[in-house]
Amino acid sequence: MQKYNIIHLPKEQWKNHILPMDYTSDFYYDVSIEKKEGAFLASFVKKPAQPPISHTGEEYDFPDKLYQDFWEKAYAWGILEEGKLVAAIETCPEEWSNRLRVTELWVADGQRRMGMGHALMSLAKEQARLERRRAIILETQSCNSAAISFYLKEGFSLIGFDACCYANNDLARREVRMELGYIRNKPEKLPLSAVTIRPETPADYMQTERMAQRAFWNKHRPGCDEHLLVHKLRTDSGYLPEISRVAEVDGKIAGCIMYSKSCLSNENGNHDIITFGPLCVDPDYAGMGIGEILVKETVKLATDAGYPGIVIFGEPDYYPRLGFKTCDHFGITTADGKNFDAFMGLELKKDALSAIGGRFHEAEVFETLTAEETENLNQNFPYLEKQQFPGQWD
Repeated sequence: MQKYNIIHLPKEQWKNHILPMDYTSDFYYDVSIEKKEGAFLASFVKKPAQPPISHTGEEYDFPDKLYQDFWEKAYAWGILEEGKLVAAIETCPEEWSNRLRVTELWVADGQRRMGMGHALMSLAKEQARLERRRAIILETQSCNSAAISFYLKEGFSLIGFDACCYANNDLARREVRMELGYIRNKPEKLPLSAVTIRPETPADYMQTERMAQRAFWNKHRPGCDEHLLVHKLRTDSGYLPEISRVAEVDGKIAGCIMYSKSCLSNENGNHDIITFGPLCVDPDYAGMGIGEILVKETVKLATDAGYPGIVIFGEPDYYPRLGFKTCDHFGITTADGKNFDAFMGLELKKDALSAIGGRFHEAEVFETLTAEETENLNQNFPYLEKQQFPGQWD
């Protein structure tokens, strides 16, 4: 169980809250830059600070604050003790480079070296995973040796520096801006031979549900209920086990796709089609191509079984590369007459969906997932902390 109760700090409540960035360093990184023929040589050498270097928030004209105006998409979390903020982290996406910047990380004096910084940084890493950011970046100073040591332990490394960020004599006064980065390497695709696609068996049930929980946890809302959908679909009359499949890698359930009956309704009545969901992949195997393999293999099964088409709610940056189009291409709307990028379809026969059109209706089981049932099912699995993240539906 998580040691600290970390909560989201809403912008409307915490904007301009000052974070007192006070520290004293017994060491610093001596930065030198040497110009040679055809080269610049830069070095960072850790040396004792004699006397120790101290900085306080009061000495700066622009103290560190939460939700400053230039971080338009900032999002912050914190730890409170007796109603007082004792630690906080703020992040902001750098959209053009698909990186996540940690804009603030602060732990109150007297609360340091107790694991709060690590707990907060773990949230930033989880946000980067959920948003598929390629790296996490942050700024620190060459004289803040304790912060540098912490970031190195968290897996960060030097990715750049600015020798005159704060003043023209930053080198001389031993306060050089250092850019550190945590690189999230893109996983390699698994070869088809490493993935077994097969029907699910009763022996897989618990493992499949646990995998689905891990795949969706905190993705769309704090916690998730997709694992409950997996649990309930199996006994629903609309479930289609003959075309549903799990993916097995090294003896573990690494992913699953579950199909069910659905329909399109128009002035001529109801017309049977199918949908899949959830499609999920264990976070340990995310990005390795398992989801794509599951879709392609089962689309073949659905086509051979004679189904006309598939309609889904899914990620609009993923499914189009597998042939899916937004449902407005087929004259299809949601049950309440709406269309949006995440509402997509795939025709398994030429013009099969376009010839029908109408309003889309899922099986009733999708609307019968209760919070009580979800919490009861959660008791079967190791504890996971619910947390708010930017971009969640709720």
